[in-house]
Amino acid sequence: MNADLHCHSNVSDGTLSPEDLAARAHLNGVDLLALTDHDEIGGQHRAHAASAALGMAYLPGVEISVTFLHKTVHIVGLGFDPDDAALCHGLADTRAGRERRARDMGEDLARVGIPGAFEGALKYVGNPDLISRTHFARYMVEIGVCTDPHEVFRRYLVEGKPGFVEHRWASLSDAIRWIVGAGGVAVIAHPGRYGFTPNEEFALFSTFKGHGGQGVEVVTGSHTVSEYGKYADMAVEFDLLASRGSDFHDPTESHTDLGKLPNLPGHLTPVWDALASRVLHP
Repeated sequence: MNADLHCHSNVSDGTLSPEDLAARAHLNGVDLLALTDHDEIGGQHRAHAASAALGMAYLPGVEISVTFLHKTVHIVGLGFDPDDAALCHGLADTRAGRERRARDMGEDLARVGIPGAFEGALKYVGNPDLISRTHFARYMVEIGVCTDPHEVFRRYLVEGKPGFVEHRWASLSDAIRWIVGAGGVAVIAHPGRYGFTPNEEFALFSTFKGHGGQGVEVVTGSHTVSEYGKYADMAVEFDLLASRGSDFHDPTESHTDLGKLPNLPGHLTPVWDALASRVLHP
């Protein structure tokens, strides 16, 4: 199955509407789509309706920011009830504080000669509650500070660089509880991105599993071929379901287009097998 279970619309930090995202996924041969906007499920019903109109199966999704070992880690939720009250309340709490953080980022960038970054980033924000580093990166490319968003993140906006402001997100246990309580499956998103030591990574996986997490992204846009193998092995070691998602944000910015990833290794159990009863068919 060509399943893409990690992508973003302009409801968070993507550039396409939920409808255009579904259309692009369908054009690229996606059979099963999940929109996973950051800490926000406001685009779920639109993405589902657009997918259904195209004859494409759909799973509700979200990507929740959590703090673990003083780093930001992302947990994808799949197959939940998007109208669940506890999940909606938890996500609203997680979104709180983004504007203050963004203003602090703007002030920090002004001190190194990049004034007006907060106001500039706002031009790229579809949902003001979800202003993020990606919006700052797009503005900094626009004004010529860097040539592309990846360079912005290398030179700014990450720990130890100008413009980085730490934000304390939800706890790992809370995120998993919200997802599972709403009938979904929790998945560790792109584990290769976090830069954990082997011991820290083991702590993440074991703590995640202990709180009821069930899956891990094995094949994703930011993983290398060797990381596909590494996280396939970790899925087996921790008895986790395997997920697949491009982490698509924009046609020109993203490493991988919707639906264009390699297949999951055949010996793994796909997360969509466990969510068969939750798939929304057209």
